[in-house]
Amino acid sequence: MNEQENTRIVQQCYKLFKSGDIQALLDLFSEDIDFQMPEIENVPFSGKHRGREATARFFKLVSESQDVLEFDPQEFIVQGDKVVVLGNSLYRVKAGGREYGGEWAHVWTVRGGKVLASKEYLDTAASAAAYQQAARAR
Repeated sequence: MNEQENTRIVQQCYKLFKSGDIQALLDLFSEDIDFQMPEIENVPFSGKHRGREATARFFKLVSESQDVLEFDPQEFIVQGDKVVVLGNSLYRVKAGGREYGGEWAHVWTVRGGKVLASKEYLDTAASAAAYQQAARAR
């Protein structure tokens, strides 16, 4: 696969996420995908998720825990099998209604037409604060 095709696959991932077609999104992932975000206290979907089944649970927990108010991938930087995406987002935690968001970076690894890995970098303090309020509300 060339860099242009790898970028197209990652762009398709965002399109499917935004449309809510999680099954089609999962179909773009390898069976043993390594899907990660930082461990964040009280955030039920944070941490490492290995394989499609675990990644499906991640997306289920995300939809059960928060509403996506804005999600905007803005810049795609590609080199070889790596696609780095810079963007921003805004979420509302369902328990408590607190909003949080900001800029993020995602690093995708695409090989042979499938996503092998995705790693997210974000403002963990903002996420933790929003979910801390939700934890107190329980």
